[in-house]
Amino acid sequence: MNIATKNISVHNETFTLTNQRALFWKKEKALILSDLHIGKTAHFRKNGIALANQIMKNDLERLSILIEYFQPEKFMVVGDLLHAGDNSDVDEFCSWRNQYPDLQFYLIEGNHDRISKKLESKLCLNFKTKLLEMNDFLFIHDFEKGHEKFQITGHIHPGFIINSSVRKIKLPCFAMSENQLLLPAFSEFTGLDTRNIPKKGKFFVFTDAEIYEI
Repeated sequence: MNIATKNISVHNETFTLTNQRALFWKKEKALILSDLHIGKTAHFRKNGIALANQIMKNDLERLSILIEYFQPEKFMVVGDLLHAGDNSDVDEFCSWRNQYPDLQFYLIEGNHDRISKKLESKLCLNFKTKLLEMNDFLFIHDFEKGHEKFQITGHIHPGFIINSSVRKIKLPCFAMSENQLLLPAFSEFTGLDTRNIPKKGKFFVFTDAEIYEI
């Protein structure tokens, strides 16, 4: 797996974007991502749609490589860690999580994160909240008007369309506007929304090899 990176500055803080659908905040030693949707494949199988469990395994393998690469102290999920409550995929995620007992696990809850006290304990969360303020930043799953702080969000699964001479190519991206950094969905088993992304600002589109600023 190739890790391409690009540093950006937001409010005098350095964030490292990656082509692996996550970013690293150097000052806080935090690996930050959104929309893992753990349990989505098991949910589909339960409802009669045959999907390989390898989809989630690949997501967790990418995550392990990022942890090895950045050596973070914090692991922050900006919403939709889960997809449909507790199921067999969640068991597998918890086994994966137990490999990193010293990694502080933060969950900013998303619309899919219906978590009972029992499940919260099972997930080994260190911190769970609807929104999290750190320094000049507000971490929240979906953008909310009226907040003064710069928001780091998920939820949209942003995509960007590139028109080539042959066809239109849709790629995942980070989208940054004056008061928001919108993260791509970490799980590759998600669609891409090209309509509900910020209309103004910068887009950091990525492939398996590079990150392009548009």
